[in-house]
Amino acid sequence: MDYRTVYEGGTGEIVEKKSRFIARVFPVETEEEADRHLADVKKQYWDARHHCWAYIIGGEQVQERFSDDGEPAGTAGKPILEVLRGHGLHNVLIVVIRYFGGTLLGTGGLVRAYTQSAQAGLAASTMIMKIEGYKVKIKTGYSTLGKLQYLLAQRTLPVIASDYTDSVTLTTLIPAGEEDNLLSALTESTNGQAEITRDCACRFAYNNGEPIIF
Repeated sequence: MDYRTVYEGGTGEIVEKKSRFIARVFPVETEEEADRHLADVKKQYWDARHHCWAYIIGGEQVQERFSDDGEPAGTAGKPILEVLRGHGLHNVLIVVIRYFGGTLLGTGGLVRAYTQSAQAGLAASTMIMKIEGYKVKIKTGYSTLGKLQYLLAQRTLPVIASDYTDSVTLTTLIPAGEEDNLLSALTESTNGQAEITRDCACRFAYNNGEPIIF
């Protein structure tokens, strides 16, 4: 399953009627990892009035949790969770720290403040699409190398490694389910002179056009 997530978490902040709302965003894979980040945030911002949070963990089997941490029910954790849902994010924790400014914001004001701060945190983060796929090696002769390179470029498949000996072996990343399609195209473009071998299953993503393997 492919899913959107955070590659690098960021920090966003808004001020509403002198109350500071600081959003911290973290990529997480497990509930234990989320708990560790939450404990660190509470330690770092120990003097804050509230540490409200929400996370979505998992791909197909999704686990969602949130906390209002003393704010009126439904005004903090749930709005943060809705921001995560709205962006279609998985394996992400958002913690919003509130320093109370002395003025009550009311239910609607709190919902807006926690929503806007969570959005500010995501705006300061790097989001990616994690793709389920494979690392694949393609072996061909020098006479058909240009056709192979053109085919990979046409399909925006990255060359992450190359080995030049008596033949050429290029390593690329392909999404799951694309192997047969790629093999058919390779066979046609190289007149059957290319061999494709699946190296290993992996997840990968692109950040500013650069491939990342997980």
